[in-house]
Amino acid sequence: MQIEMGTSATVRLVVGDSDTAIALGSGDVPVLGTPRIVALMEQAAVAALAGTLDEGVTSVGTRITVDHLAASLVGASVTATAEVVGLDERAVSFRLTVHEGEREVAKGNHVRFVVDRDRFLGR
Repeated sequence: MQIEMGTSATVRLVVGDSDTAIALGSGDVPVLGTPRIVALMEQAAVAALAGTLDEGVTSVGTRITVDHLAASLVGASVTATAEVVGLDERAVSFRLTVHEGEREVAKGNHVRFVVDRDRFLGR
C-alpha cells in the first residue's frame, strides 16, 4: 500500500435527469440530489486510491459527512475532489469538495477502510 497524504483525484458529472432529487426520491425538485453528491464524492475517493493499493486489496466506505450548500440544475457541470488528509493503519480519511465552476456546492469528510477483497467478500 503506497497511499500518501495529499493524494487527490477529481471526477466530473454533468447533472442529468437521473441525478435529481426527484429521480432519487430524496426530494421534489429537479436539482442535483444529495444521494448523487454522496456517490460522486465516494467516486472521487476511490479514484484517489486507484493504483495505490496492493493486488487483492480494495477499500470500502465506512463513514461520510456531507454539507449540501447549494443547488445545481440539470445540465450543470460539477466536479468532486477527494484529498487524503489522514492515514491510520487501514483507515484513510478524505476531505471532500464539490464545485460548480468556482461555487462550492458541497463539502464533507469521508473514511474508507483498506481490506483484503476475498476475506471481505467471504464474510
